[in-house]
Amino acid sequence: MIDAAFLQTLKDRVSLPDLIGRRVRLVKRGREHTGLCPFHTEKSPSFTVNEQKGFYHCFGCGAHGSAVDFVMATENLSFPEAVERLAAEAGLRMPTPDPGAARAERKRAGLQEAVEAAASWFTAQLQGGGGTAARAYLERRGVTPETAARFRLGLAPDSRTALRDALIARDLPESLLVEAGLLIRPEDGSAPYDRFRNRLIFPIGDRRGRPIAFGGRALGEARAKYLNSPETSLFHKGATLYNFANARQAAGEGGRVIVVEGYMDVIALAQAGFPEAVAPLGTALTEEQMQLLWRSAPNPLLCFDGDAAGERAAARALERALPLMTPQRTLGFVALPEGQDPDDLIAAEGREAMERLLDRALGSSEMIWRLTCSEHPPQTPEDAARRDEAALSMVGRIGDQVLQRSLRDAIWERIREERAARRSQRGGGRRGGKGAGLPAGRGGVGLPQIPMAAANRARPEARLLALGLAHPELVLRDLERLAAAEFSDRELDSLKSALIDATSRQAAPDAVLDSGALRAHLSAAGHNAVLCRLDEMKIWGPGVSSDAERHDVERDWQEILARLSSRSAARAVPEQVAALRRPAGAGS
Repeated sequence: MIDAAFLQTLKDRVSLPDLIGRRVRLVKRGREHTGLCPFHTEKSPSFTVNEQKGFYHCFGCGAHGSAVDFVMATENLSFPEAVERLAAEAGLRMPTPDPGAARAERKRAGLQEAVEAAASWFTAQLQGGGGTAARAYLERRGVTPETAARFRLGLAPDSRTALRDALIARDLPESLLVEAGLLIRPEDGSAPYDRFRNRLIFPIGDRRGRPIAFGGRALGEARAKYLNSPETSLFHKGATLYNFANARQAAGEGGRVIVVEGYMDVIALAQAGFPEAVAPLGTALTEEQMQLLWRSAPNPLLCFDGDAAGERAAARALERALPLMTPQRTLGFVALPEGQDPDDLIAAEGREAMERLLDRALGSSEMIWRLTCSEHPPQTPEDAARRDEAALSMVGRIGDQVLQRSLRDAIWERIREERAARRSQRGGGRRGGKGAGLPAGRGGVGLPQIPMAAANRARPEARLLALGLAHPELVLRDLERLAAAEFSDRELDSLKSALIDATSRQAAPDAVLDSGALRAHLSAAGHNAVLCRLDEMKIWGPGVSSDAERHDVERDWQEILARLSSRSAARAVPEQVAALRRPAGAGS
């Protein structure tokens, strides 16, 4: 919590026209400054800055706020981060709420000093005489000296105590260096030694870009190719992304952020003109990292290597993201050529090839379909049913109901397209001839040919089942009436019984039944062919979809159920009359 007095002092210290004037060409007019609005495109100025009142306002788009709001909007920072950034510029110390917090802040400042000193020392080693081999490695990887300097790349020499000796000579305590993760203290109590040795060093920055940890790539034989700093009070691996500070600012300007797998991928993309690239630190994306990404851009693009490991990484990221996703917070997936990472692609084909792939990013529903097809190759109808159930189950994990319905509809569209293609391939969709247009059954066996009159009689039955599949709560409410309704079509009657059984078995009190999961269950239970037939009969119209108007659904359900129930009762009357006319004692 930042108190109001400190915020007022900050506003008094910061010149609003100077701050905004770094991004907008302002012209002084009386007590105000005017210019072209930075938040929307305009030809004549409608953006004003009033220093006396301490706010900016745009009469074109309505943008309005203080110095803190402007920094938040233009630099993509959170409120505390924007305040901290302006306070540093104004020469103000951020207030500490209590003595404990003050002590923690002093400790963090000491650790920050140690890590910053180490970063400068590593950079000097790379540029010095001992850095020849490391510089040659960077040159082979296509990294220019300018890019190396921008990312503050460094070198940890092949020495057990070189960093330790250098930093202790700067009066940094050994205990502080251990706590910062720069040194390792042996369990036998002997002298601490350098954690990073004979490695190319990648400084890892916090959300403001200040170094808080390091990643090191081995330049010789080592048990681990990459090594990261341990967790410290400065550095939490699951809450940090490599290059996040630079990428966030670029995302604020371009609206895009790209997630890749490693340090070198980030550097290659930045050098090729994609400064908005970030990377997790050797682990799967965490929920906290995803929240960071969504604060930067609404649809981060996950760009993993084009191999099995890359696909697994994408799958893990999607699984973690699904419960958190909303229509405003989604993910895109970039499919790289097999065996290539972004660094390889850019080196081989240039920036344009990468841009084309980014433009063709897959949406979440497409990625779910691709992953489940890979896990359950649909070689038989039963395989396809298992795949369908897996895809719909993944969609069911989305917490936001609007997005869940949208993606479920997209998955069902895929399922219907595949079924239609499968029927066409085995001749079920040929035009002309007896029974043309009827879907084929499971295992390539065609459904029995149904005369037109019978098909017309079946349409109310089919529509009732379609309504029940889309709205299982109706089935649960009217189980007895639905069970009593007489169906003339044997297959639809069988599906009705299975629907009643599945709904009554799976429902818990006050549960919200999942339409997609129910249909996938019925498909896997052997009713795939008749479900295909419902699709073919095109009764999935208004009132049937899961988000139809409730009064339309209720009206259709009651009308059809009443019609089928009265038909059952009408058929029962002749049997009752015959029974009354039989002589007493006559056998049945």
